[in-house]
Amino acid sequence: MIGKLKGVVDSYGEDFVILDVHGVGYVVHCSSRTLQNLPTTGEAAVLSIETHVREDMIRLFGFRSDSEREWFRLLQSVQGVGSKVALGILSVLDPGALATAIATGDKASVARGPGVGPKLAQRIVSELKDKAPAFAAVDPALIRLTGAVEDKSAPAPVSDAISALVNLGYPQVQASAAVAAAMKQAGEEAEAKTLIRLGLRELAR
Repeated sequence: MIGKLKGVVDSYGEDFVILDVHGVGYVVHCSSRTLQNLPTTGEAAVLSIETHVREDMIRLFGFRSDSEREWFRLLQSVQGVGSKVALGILSVLDPGALATAIATGDKASVARGPGVGPKLAQRIVSELKDKAPAFAAVDPALIRLTGAVEDKSAPAPVSDAISALVNLGYPQVQASAAVAAAMKQAGEEAEAKTLIRLGLRELAR
């Protein structure tokens, strides 16, 4: 199995790079985000590799980091997510943003991936949310709060404050993060209007 390739960029295709390793050109499929961050033709590059072996072909998938490769594997553990959809998601969300989106239940961000509809985004978030915090630099309090909002067990002032911020045009995940920060300042017994005021201050930073 190939786990890493270090060589010189030979050429680019629409969704792949050909990496010249000691005279052998390896076709490596990558997300558009990874391709954009690779050096120009003739320069050295290193890619973490995931090898898919089938009866009729061997395909190499390349990643700038081990965490990106790990997410590629995790995404494909969800029914309905193949290599193409996984790369599509990683094209619009880097590993940190993907982990945060899943940990906080931000289905809309996951659904930005090509070929990902609302149902599949929901399945990805539901099945991977327990694994995401290990990859995300997310405040555990925020993860607990978004979970409470999702299952409608959050206190009324908290739900009202988040709803008010969303109605003002802020995305759900940003509104939840702002209210989580506000709760740290004002305490968990704070009224909705206090949480909204402090939340707006957080969002204005």
